[in-house]
Amino acid sequence: MKLSNYISDLLYRYECVIVPGFGGFVTNTKSAVISSYSKTFYPPHKVITFNSHLKNNDGLLANYIASADKMPFEHAMSFIRFEVNEWRKGLKETDLFLEGIGKISQDNNAAIIFEPQTDTNYLTEAYGLSSFVMPEIKRETYIKQVEELEEKAPILISKREKEAPDYLKYAAIFIIGLSVLGFGGNALYKNYKYNQQIITAQKEQKQLETKIEQATFIVTEALPSVTLNVSLDKKPYHVIAGAFRYPENAVRKVNQLKALGYKARILGINQWGLTQVSFDSYDKREDALYNLHRVRKTEDEDAWLLVQDL
Repeated sequence: MKLSNYISDLLYRYECVIVPGFGGFVTNTKSAVISSYSKTFYPPHKVITFNSHLKNNDGLLANYIASADKMPFEHAMSFIRFEVNEWRKGLKETDLFLEGIGKISQDNNAAIIFEPQTDTNYLTEAYGLSSFVMPEIKRETYIKQVEELEEKAPILISKREKEAPDYLKYAAIFIIGLSVLGFGGNALYKNYKYNQQIITAQKEQKQLETKIEQATFIVTEALPSVTLNVSLDKKPYHVIAGAFRYPENAVRKVNQLKALGYKARILGINQWGLTQVSFDSYDKREDALYNLHRVRKTEDEDAWLLVQDL
């Protein structure tokens, strides 16, 4: 799954989602508004902004990926770093589109410009509500119709029938009243349908909130590595130098490490399709942890330990 999908999931529950080394997506809740110009109703919603200065890792995104995909915390961080590198490479040539979030581009000074996508409303309280144009009220038109009918009502000359126009007036008014009631009944019916849509939307909203609560939760600590029981002739502890999308980059990394004196090798392709490269492998956990500490000090501070029987 793309990194943008994980970010989109978290925006429903949190006001700020930080992508380590890249920036933070911040949401602000806006109240419902009615445009006096276009007569359009806009429901309450969350407006997404981007802050490139929020780069420090708060653990929210990595912990969510680790818990959702049942992977170690270090794997989740490696996945985030890889995606961020791909984003930065792509921004040098074209705009970056994050589905459901918005478009990111760079100006001539390499400053990031963010344009939010408005199709998705991340405010769960407004789930199911959409904008609509309010129908025009034609009250003045009905009054004019009554006046026109009054003017057209026939008036007889004889004294005995002078009172007839009054009855005709009442009849015309009664007819117009029935017509107005017809329009009013139609308006009441539309209002009833609208209320039923709101009730249905509220039920769907509660169902969505239940799904989000079940699918989105935060672990406070990194998931522990699983130690496998292996025979003495195997080396299950590996100090990882990196995981690469393209195999040729993995081969290049192995050659670089061998030139530095490490027993580097390619461990294979993991479940995310990345080719893993190790500094070295060990049969004892103590030796692996000692060399991991040494490698982080001298070579790569992002190196991590993989416990797996290969």
